Formats: sequence, C-alpha cells, structure tokens
Amino acid sequence: MRIDVVSIFPEYLAPLELSLIGKARQDGLLQLNVHDLRDFTTDRHRTVDDTPYGGGAGMVMKPEPWAQALAAVAADRPAASGPEPAPKPVLIVPSPAGERFTQATAHELAEEQQLVFACGRYEGIDERVMEWAADHFTVRPMSLGDYVLNGGEVAVLAMVEAIGRLLPGVVGNPDSLVEESHSDGLLEYPVYTKPSSWRDRDVPAVLLSGNHGKIAQWRRHEQYRRTAERRPDLLAGFDAGKLPRADRTAFADLGYDVVDGRLQRRPDSGGGQN
Repeated sequence: MRIDVVSIFPEYLAPLELSLIGKARQDGLLQLNVHDLRDFTTDRHRTVDDTPYGGGAGMVMKPEPWAQALAAVAADRPAASGPEPAPKPVLIVPSPAGERFTQATAHELAEEQQLVFACGRYEGIDERVMEWAADHFTVRPMSLGDYVLNGGEVAVLAMVEAIGRLLPGVVGNPDSLVEESHSDGLLEYPVYTKPSSWRDRDVPAVLLSGNHGKIAQWRRHEQYRRTAERRPDLLAGFDAGKLPRADRTAFADLGYDVVDGRLQRRPDSGGGQN
C-alpha cells in the first residue's frame, strides 16, 4: 500500500517512523510519503490561508496550493498492474463534518492501493478543493469522533496506524487482530498476566483452570458485560439470533432480552451507562 500525507506541519507525522508502522515502512510493506503543502505555494511568504468569504472568525486554506499538491500526488500514483486502469486513490480529509471512522472503515481502507490524507488547519479547506478533487480521487471526509482538533494531523496519525496494522505482515501474530475491541462489533474482554495475585487482587479463577471452553465462554460474557456498561450503543446492531442459551442468560443478567434476533433492553433494567 502507498500512503501520501499533505500537511503544513510535515514534522507532525514523524511518529509514523516508529513502532510497527515504522518497521512496516522499513520492510517495504508500506510506502508512506509526507508532503509539505507550502512547497506548492507561489508567493515568497508561502501563504496557504486567507480570510473567509462572508465574514466570520478564523482563516480558510486557499484552494490553489491544495490543487497543486494533490495533482502532484495523483500524477505519481502507482501504475495499473493489468489491462484495467488503476483505481482512483482515496482522498481522506479529516473533518468533524465527515463520516465516522470505525474499525470496519479501517478494514475497508486497508484493501485500497493508495490513500491520500489532506490535513486541514484553521477553519478548514476551501470547499471547492473537494469538488475539484472528485475528478481525480474518491473523496471521503472522515471524522474520528464528535469533537474538534486544531488540525488533521492527529486524526491522520490515528487512522494510518489503525489501517496500517491491518496490512499483511505488519502485526507479527495475525490472531491478535481477531480478538480485540471492535473486531466483532463488541469491546474486548479484560486481560491479565503474571503474577496471579497482585496487591490483594486475584486473576479470575477460570483463567487458571486450563479449561479452554470455559475460558472462551468467560471471555465472551465479559465482552457482553463490558460493552453493555461502557458502549451500550454497540449492542443495537448486534446479531443475537443464534446465541447459545448460556450467552442469552448472560445478556438477561445484564438486563437484555433477545427479541427477533436483536437485543432489547428491559425498561426496568439499569442497563449500561455511556
């Protein structure tokens, strides 16, 4: 996979040289290029922003430097591997007005040949850039959550790591990608290591039993409990139609019934908290 990032603070992306993503770059599993938007300006001050039409606070990023930068990235995209033309790169624009980035999104984007990230600043990028870019890219404004950051770089760090770790060979043990939060739509179960007793707190006895069937069931039920307590919104889309009796009982103890294959919280239940 090839990833290009355009930013006015290219040094902000230095952490992508570390840890598993850095190693993936060294091993040739991931090609990652960071571009300075100011290199595509034409005035001696290297200006990338101006006042907004219609008035208002803040500044807006000018369209022409972005068009020049993105055109250069598009012109350097990987060649097609067969007779069919190469697919358009996906242009991801971090924005609180974008679609929500999820683990499912990360899996989807990990299948792409090239991703381009446009790190906005100030009040954002001139909207015409997105309209123009649609001719050259598949444009996807994307949000990490319902909050506002100073710029797109932090969001890009998070998204590149979430996507990059899904590429074959990046994570040493691929099984660890299966048993983690959001891999199945639920939160991960709690984990423990040695010693078995620490500061008067013991590891759950079932984990020391050696009974792999009971351990697997305990972990599932802990997923249910943790998700119900911390992220009950995730249970709305959970397919409960084929749950075994023990799992239905676990949900019943949490205040949920299975109705037409979906979980329904009982009105008299305290349930989970957001």
